[in-house]
Amino acid sequence: MSNQPCSYRPRHVVVLAHPSPDSFNGLVADAYCDAVRHCGQEAIVRDLYALGFDPVLKEHERPGSSSFSLSEDVLAEQDAIRGSDVFVMVYPIWFGLPPAILKGYIDRVLGAGITVEEVRNRTSVGLMKNHRLVSITSSGASKSWLNDQDQLESLRNVLGRYLCHAFSMTYYEDLHFGEVVQGLEQKFIDQNLALVDKRARGICAAVLADRAKR
Repeated sequence: MSNQPCSYRPRHVVVLAHPSPDSFNGLVADAYCDAVRHCGQEAIVRDLYALGFDPVLKEHERPGSSSFSLSEDVLAEQDAIRGSDVFVMVYPIWFGLPPAILKGYIDRVLGAGITVEEVRNRTSVGLMKNHRLVSITSSGASKSWLNDQDQLESLRNVLGRYLCHAFSMTYYEDLHFGEVVQGLEQKFIDQNLALVDKRARGICAAVLADRAKR
């Protein structure tokens, strides 16, 4: 049984990687956070484009570098996400990959100081240890088309299961929305945001169940 005080509030970090402030991805991030807060848990958004986050890894940030040190913007992001329980990535799939700004966030912030040996041996004790990882993606193509290209499974392996192993995270799940294009009908938006709400509430319940077992 957990000894965590009853005032404990699980914390969800939502990293949004879309350049448009009016994007469907932005609505997804808002819907996820609204559901989390409705469940009495905490949610924060790190909007990478709005923050002007620099995705380029610096030589001195590489583990093993003789001059290893973390840049101020990396330290600020680590402070923002420290102590969280769930890490959520919300992003569009562009040319089969996430936006470069998100990959840079993984390189510079999540992977800060983690060595190849720690990844290989699954011994990382970084910020993401024991976190839940959630990936919510969108694409202009249909989900069935992406599945025919093995695209979604590829992302599950690289930006899901691999990251869980590399950062010693505990659980991964994903949610994808296809055919997200300009001029979406409100019914389409509402139906899909309802799915986000349902998934977020389920994750909130799972986090509390995890805590109760400790």
